[in-house]
Amino acid sequence: MNDTPSTPRPGPPPGRRGRLTVYFGAAPGVGKTYAMLDEAHRRRTRGVDVVVGYVETHGRAPVVALLEGLEVLPRQELTYRGQSFTELDTQAVLRRSPRVVLVDELAHTNVPGSAHARRWQDVEELLDAGMDVVTTVNVQHLESLNDDVEAVTGVRQRETVPDHVVRQAYQIQLIDLAPEALRRRLAHGNIYRADQIDASLSSYFRLGNLTALRELALLWLADRVDDALISYRREHAISRTWPTRERVVVAVTGGPESETLIRRGARIAQRAAGSELLAVHVLSGDGLPAAAPATLEAQRRLVEELDGSFHTVIGEDTAAAVVDFAAAVNATMIVVGVSRRSRWVRVLTESVGTEIARLAETVDVHLVTHEQARRGRRRPNREARLPFSRTLAGWALAVAGPVALTAVLHLVPESAGLSTEILLYLALTVGVALVGGLWPALFAAVAAFLALNFFFTAPTGRLTVADPHNLLALGVFVVVAAAVASVVHLAVLRSAQAARARAEASALAQVARSVLEGEDTAESLVSRVREAFTLESVALLARDGARWRTVATSGSSPPRSPEEADTVATVDPMRVLALRGHSLHAGARRVLEAFATQAGNILEYRRLREQAEQARLLEHAEATRTALLAAVSHDLRTPLATIRTSIDGLLAPDIRLGAADTADLTRTVADATARLERLIDNLLDLSRLQTGSVAPVLRAASLDEIVPLATEGLATAAVRLDVPETLPLVLTDPGLLERVIANVVSNAVRHAPAGAPVLVNASATDAHVEVRVVDTGPGVSEDRKEHLFEPFQRLGDTSSGGLGLGLAVAHGLAGAVGAEISAEDTPGGGLTMVLTVPVAGRRAP
Repeated sequence: MNDTPSTPRPGPPPGRRGRLTVYFGAAPGVGKTYAMLDEAHRRRTRGVDVVVGYVETHGRAPVVALLEGLEVLPRQELTYRGQSFTELDTQAVLRRSPRVVLVDELAHTNVPGSAHARRWQDVEELLDAGMDVVTTVNVQHLESLNDDVEAVTGVRQRETVPDHVVRQAYQIQLIDLAPEALRRRLAHGNIYRADQIDASLSSYFRLGNLTALRELALLWLADRVDDALISYRREHAISRTWPTRERVVVAVTGGPESETLIRRGARIAQRAAGSELLAVHVLSGDGLPAAAPATLEAQRRLVEELDGSFHTVIGEDTAAAVVDFAAAVNATMIVVGVSRRSRWVRVLTESVGTEIARLAETVDVHLVTHEQARRGRRRPNREARLPFSRTLAGWALAVAGPVALTAVLHLVPESAGLSTEILLYLALTVGVALVGGLWPALFAAVAAFLALNFFFTAPTGRLTVADPHNLLALGVFVVVAAAVASVVHLAVLRSAQAARARAEASALAQVARSVLEGEDTAESLVSRVREAFTLESVALLARDGARWRTVATSGSSPPRSPEEADTVATVDPMRVLALRGHSLHAGARRVLEAFATQAGNILEYRRLREQAEQARLLEHAEATRTALLAAVSHDLRTPLATIRTSIDGLLAPDIRLGAADTADLTRTVADATARLERLIDNLLDLSRLQTGSVAPVLRAASLDEIVPLATEGLATAAVRLDVPETLPLVLTDPGLLERVIANVVSNAVRHAPAGAPVLVNASATDAHVEVRVVDTGPGVSEDRKEHLFEPFQRLGDTSSGGLGLGLAVAHGLAGAVGAEISAEDTPGGGLTMVLTVPVAGRRAP
């Protein structure tokens, strides 16, 4: 093995970030490290300065052979908990400054004391220094796939690497091997030691596990390649579709035919492995939905059930928006339904499907017939109506305005001229449109035309026009007046629609805000509905066979069935909102449908969350039961076996024991009985804590009396007390606090090194007294401190003296008496347990 370069090589170019090359595999043993070293030899023959920063051979002869001829940098040696470890020496690599460095096992967790916690962070530092890095990683170590891998293999990976670290790689090389071939390689001893082969073949390296991991690796890498393809097409402004993967886009209108289109698109997508289903709904440019929110939500759920994704885009031209979306996602097919427009409408205008086919160019368009085809399209009534008072005022102005203006113009001594009079009547028409809308404005325009013709156009007094120019002016006036009135009327309606949309959005935002604030119960939802629509009462009803069951109500005299309600909104097939009060107009009904849809989603989310919580509790209970059985089978049987053996020795008729032997056996029985009693007490205490049956009696007590009693059963040399008599009294239950301190101290004594006593000291603040139990043992790592107070957590304790319940019981009892317990690192090594007890007669700040 060559440890020094044969000739000096130039280092990385300055001011450049290095490139990352990843050899990616589905499982250990597929040949990633071998391929990485083989690549290093190829680069070295081309004159590239390559060094080995860290390569793990696992004793495999082919890998060890490939290290020959490569420069291997020394590793960093670290000592942790009395054992020696070697890690990548990042500083040595930076000092050597090669062009390319090999770093194996990217997801590795470094030993505490290293410069970085994870190896991928070391690699980032090398890349920032301009060096190219070649590394290896398995699919099970990707952060995003951790849950999927656990579901497949049953093993939770503790060492992971963020996906973005691997995705940013300049090059990812897939090292693939068939599962059968990998199992043969394992059976031949090319991956693990002989004593690990049988266990590995029957657990992690099962054929099904390897097949699933291989598929995960291929799919993840395919997504990465797809991202690179999209970036390339975007950078080079390529709009034409490249059919690299089957992507089916379904144009969803929100109508009843959309479910047919979605199912047809799903069947088409399922014909090819790795294909995608995407549904797109085009929202008109005015922002007002053309379909009911509940219908769109149902279609969204259908798409998601078929493993597709639902998208909403905004566009003035529906066909163009669909085609643009398809081009953006590199779709290969667009599924669109046959037009619902009638034959006469299709003669005058092009159908959306035909227009999509014309614009799609290289994308295939699949036209699907359905039951609603050519039956005519019924557009939802979205027109906002003006209040009746404004409409009445508009008609009054349309009738009286032309009369009044005509009278005023007749009172003018000299005529203002036909052009001025036309402008005045046009202004009147616009005013009528602002007040009363389109139809009063059109009436005012016609009345103005007649007044201008009869009173101000020669010959006056007759509805005739002598001058053709005046006739043209009057004709233009009528057209302009009608057009202006129409535009003004539309602007008024759009303003009203926008105001209504703001109100709807505000109402829905209230629902969303209530959910974020934790008001996601059925009672809060029905209360929100009643407040939003100012109703007498609202009830959420659930179908219970042939009857209706009331889930939640708000208001007085709520309806008990849909038949008793004035308005009914469907939440889902099994639940409805029943409203009693005034009738709702069409716009309010649309908002109510959105409310119902949101209510269904919220209640479903709450149900799933409760199920997840129940599953978590069951899982915790099962884990506790399993741990209890495992612990009891060993730790309770051990003192029982000791007692049984000692008693058999004492009672054996054929054995004559001396006084010393009898005393030893008697002492052994007493010790084992005491240990068994402590174990049973801890189990009983844990049971009492979990059932909430601990009832502390709080009173003022002195710690200088409680602490010595708690440490009374321990050897004097094992514990050193420093509890001043001047400490203030604490508010606690002395008996329970004594159990807390006893458990914490005994746990510290068990982990303390021989000859190093545990220190128990106490100090006071204004509102608390802190009891600190300090040991200089091995300590507990940061990632394991969060499990320190869970039951049956031995955390490296291999002794047979307990079930791992001491700290769990101490934590529960401390909370019961109003104290707090936490863990800190002891300076110089070890663990310090801090017990905070409130001072009697004072409140914590």
